[in-house]
Amino acid sequence: MKRTLEYTIESEYNGFTIDKYLKTKGYSSANITAIKKMPENVVIDGEWVHMNRRLAAGESLTVNITEEESSEKIPPVEIPLDIVYEDEDIIVVNKPAGLPIHPSLNHYEDSLANGLAYYYNAQCKPFIFRCANRLDKNTSGLTVIAKHLVSANIISTMVKNREFHREYYAIVRGTLEIKEGTIDVPIGRVDNSIITRCVDFEHGESAITHYKVIAEKNGHSLVAIHLETGRTHQIRVHFKYIGHPLIGDHLYNPDMEYMQRQALHSHRIQFTHPITGQEMDFVAELPADMASLFS
Repeated sequence: MKRTLEYTIESEYNGFTIDKYLKTKGYSSANITAIKKMPENVVIDGEWVHMNRRLAAGESLTVNITEEESSEKIPPVEIPLDIVYEDEDIIVVNKPAGLPIHPSLNHYEDSLANGLAYYYNAQCKPFIFRCANRLDKNTSGLTVIAKHLVSANIISTMVKNREFHREYYAIVRGTLEIKEGTIDVPIGRVDNSIITRCVDFEHGESAITHYKVIAEKNGHSLVAIHLETGRTHQIRVHFKYIGHPLIGDHLYNPDMEYMQRQALHSHRIQFTHPITGQEMDFVAELPADMASLFS
């Protein structure tokens, strides 16, 4: 993957070294170390320079990112992809339920990562899988994949700083008495399990979920959810805790009468583009299996 980034040095950064300047743009120390090993990595006025070169206001700085390796453990496999958006820095995919995000035991060649590896291999481009918001296998909806190490680091920082906004839709059992609220209870691992989580007031980590009921029908509620934190299985555990588990959830509510997977969908994501600074906003409507319950 090759990406050329152009910067015009602002007056407040006059005299900064290149590496210090790039850190103000969201590059990590690891990013800079990696870029130092790339050919023609930083260029000013057509001339390759060292990272410790000091900048002058108004100069044009070019950063050439060259990644020639691909993720070794992700074999390319042709899998249909619903690509919502793509540019040189990110790709946004609407993932169907049942498709794992990355290869794992028993799913070595049938994941989103495999499909993306094939997609880029067909273009003769290297591929390193860097997913910003990982979804469970049976959760559908929007996920963002960074296309190079700099966009990946900047988005990761946004997620940590709660600047990457996610809205989920879930179908839960029953009618919620409180139609809009916040669930603020810590989540931890269930003893002797590497997968299952539970509410754990003694050892759990802070977990905060904001919700609003948007429809009710036939003893079910369609709920819009905003995550303030991103713990494993947070939505599923929180709604079970308040007595309204997601339907079709084989781990926390194995009620498969209406759904064959947990009724959870990554509906909307909003974030600032990691390179251009543009405000990005993507929506994926409810898939058919969830929508049919409220039609």
